[in-house]
Amino acid sequence: MKFIIFLIMLISFLNADQYTFLLNKYDKELELEAKIISNIATASIKGEIKLYIPEISSIENDIYSKFFTLTNSCEDANFIFIKKNININFLCKSDNNQIFFTNNYEKLLKDSRYLGAFFWNKSRPNITFIKARLEKQKIELSKDYDKFVEDF
Repeated sequence: MKFIIFLIMLISFLNADQYTFLLNKYDKELELEAKIISNIATASIKGEIKLYIPEISSIENDIYSKFFTLTNSCEDANFIFIKKNININFLCKSDNNQIFFTNNYEKLLKDSRYLGAFFWNKSRPNITFIKARLEKQKIELSKDYDKFVEDF
């Protein structure tokens, strides 16, 4: 009986590295998200991009810092990516040509400060911009982004 338990434990330990794919997959998905946000921010802002993500985790910080200059406050940033359910009225007091982006389509529709949204739907990335808000902030995206612009 001890031999069978030992054998099962040995097999489990030998196959344990197969389950680390979950962490790597999350890192890859987060890195893809950061690259997409980087492309969006680069298309929206001329010059250096200073990104602020409220309540950013250490893993997100490590990955996003490869593509952006991260700031610790909303006032120092020119691109704000709201990923969680956070009240931006309390968080961001200034409105000096900052671009607000979210990962929630419903939040995009309800709050006129958001220029667009990047979100995952059925394991696929989706990007949406609101045409009127692009025009209001005088942002001209390249033709590559035309398929992502919605006119409400």
